[in-house]
Amino acid sequence: MKYTGAEIIIKLLERQGIDIITGIPGGSNLPLYNALYKSKIRHILARHEQGAGFISHGMARSTGRAAVCFATSGPGLTNLLTAIADAKLDSIPIVAIVGQVSSGLIGTDAFQEVDTYGLTIPITKHNVLIRTARELLDVIPEAFRIAGSGRPGPVVIDVPKDVQLEEVEIDSWPDQEKSYDTQAIKASDIQKAAKMINESKRPLLYVGGGIIHANAQHLLYQLAKKNTIPVTSTLMGLGCFPFDDRLYLGMLGMHGARYTNMIVNEADLILAFGVRFDDRATGNVAKFCPNAAILHIDIDPSEINKIKRANFHITADVGLSLKELIPFINTDSRMDWISCIERIKEEYPFVMPKPDNTFHPVNFIRSIGSLTSPDTIITTDVGQHQMWVAQVYPFRYPRTLLTSGGLGTMGFGLPAAIGAALANPDRRVVCFSGDGSLLMNIQELATLAELKLNVTVFVMNNKHLGLVRQQQKLFYGKNYIASAFTANPDFVAITRGFGIRSYDLEAVEEPMDIVAKVLSEPGPCLINVPVSPDENVMPMVPPGAANHEAIDGSLDG
Repeated sequence: MKYTGAEIIIKLLERQGIDIITGIPGGSNLPLYNALYKSKIRHILARHEQGAGFISHGMARSTGRAAVCFATSGPGLTNLLTAIADAKLDSIPIVAIVGQVSSGLIGTDAFQEVDTYGLTIPITKHNVLIRTARELLDVIPEAFRIAGSGRPGPVVIDVPKDVQLEEVEIDSWPDQEKSYDTQAIKASDIQKAAKMINESKRPLLYVGGGIIHANAQHLLYQLAKKNTIPVTSTLMGLGCFPFDDRLYLGMLGMHGARYTNMIVNEADLILAFGVRFDDRATGNVAKFCPNAAILHIDIDPSEINKIKRANFHITADVGLSLKELIPFINTDSRMDWISCIERIKEEYPFVMPKPDNTFHPVNFIRSIGSLTSPDTIITTDVGQHQMWVAQVYPFRYPRTLLTSGGLGTMGFGLPAAIGAALANPDRRVVCFSGDGSLLMNIQELATLAELKLNVTVFVMNNKHLGLVRQQQKLFYGKNYIASAFTANPDFVAITRGFGIRSYDLEAVEEPMDIVAKVLSEPGPCLINVPVSPDENVMPMVPPGAANHEAIDGSLDG
């Protein structure tokens, strides 16, 4: 039977189990949309390609499965680039299928032509320009294998319009490869790693997104409990260890609690599992744990010894490594180490705001945490609100925090929340955004209104680019420039204009009653939360300083 290239793509996506695609049509990918018209795959029309990309992030990050987005050539692709780069830095499996001008026009500066292949080489795990429709039979399944295997990441497939229209005879469809190759782990490496742990006096687990990608949270818990090893997490690892467990120290790094960073600095062995020693986690890397040996386990060989030299490393899936490692680990109560940790916690406590300050972000976010169920999915944008959420929201399970870590993209939160709600229709999704961040992709309120999803957006509104202002205050002599919004919009009125319920907590007597009501009802809603621009995220590690040199201070400004 004959199929066009576009029909082949849709058929292969169906065979991969894809049931939702997000994107925007245009001249160079209309054949793809024409083929999609006859499919049972549901299409979500975003209002901007960056929004489409981040909707696919929400689906992929909340499920761990590759998600698909479509864009047309030229500005469609360039609008999508930020979401692709974000997926590369945070190891998110995205397959972006992009229309391109017809093959004969490539290189002629044709209407809406850009070099998709060249532009996406540095920000993808793999990319390919399709030359013939028959290539798609191999490329599409391989794209999903690459996106989801090893260290996950984005794949871009550039399909010229004439290839989408080309007809080929198809006798049989390729098998759907579900199993991925994994690196074999030497028994001697496992035994050496176990010896390092068993002989250490003050071991500490420094864990990140790799634990979540490997679905290894239960194994991490077993290891920590068996050997009484405290656990600290990067931003991307939040949720892989229960927030209220006595071994959990919270997030380390630039905005980690002072006691967390002090405890990390006292360790004699750092178990760096599924992490890449990002600068926001380590601070001044030369001063990061100078007296500790490092055991690094990561699936990506390029991360080994890239930033911090390990005393010993295992290049393998961290979940498989933990499974092999746990039987060789001694049962140990480590009372001296636990006593040291408790002393440091008392000496360097996390400074809380006054309880009656309802709208202090720390108090407000903690209150939201008390009103939501443990499986609620939280998305954030990037800025002060993101760090307050990371500091105090009670994450208990993996894939319940979706945030832009490596790229730090403002505008991420709302479309990611839409994607998470699409992939998890029975769960509540809460987006914490800032007034600056929300404006970056506010057009996706139209998508949210159309879909009527269970998404609640809290706009932490301080009328500023808060984290920019904070750094200007602390490190740039209070030279405030380009960080204040003198014409801040009425987010409540705008949201209602999109057809979504909205409330301004500044105008109500019992704000938390409104919040509780909204969180118990179905459908979308936006709530404006007034925040003083003087509130700073504390502690904070100054640029170039070591983590243990963090600035602390009153959270009440």
